[in-house]
Amino acid sequence: MRAVLKPLFEAELPADFSEVIRSKLMGEELRTGEEIEVELLGKSLRFKVVLAEPSPLKVNRSTMIEFSQGEVEVVDFEFDESVRDVIPFEKGFVVVLASKVLILNRDGQKIYSDEFDNLNGVRVAKGSVVIIHGGSKIRLIKP
Repeated sequence: MRAVLKPLFEAELPADFSEVIRSKLMGEELRTGEEIEVELLGKSLRFKVVLAEPSPLKVNRSTMIEFSQGEVEVVDFEFDESVRDVIPFEKGFVVVLASKVLILNRDGQKIYSDEFDNLNGVRVAKGSVVIIHGGSKIRLIKP
């Protein structure tokens, strides 16, 4: 069980600060994405919960508290059929399903999508996507 917190204030954090914050949060429930306040020496310190594992997480003595300076973004995708392959390339990535090919940009937005009879393979080279289908056909896509 762990929580990754991003301080929403500018300050150098001492090495044992995670122990202090854990003691202040003991018994509290944290959820990924929420903002929390911790009262310390009469001051209110704000943090964003970048990750709570699991979410929600009830803080106890064994909870590991970590601090992050950067932002972690998590995007989940779910498809109706199983994913055969994911191929990254300079403009995003290609998701190969049983009979469908999706080309997504780096933010996960759809650039291209089509279904193919007898989808045999997908290759990527220098920003172009080649789809091998129908036994003797290829389709070249330049997103």
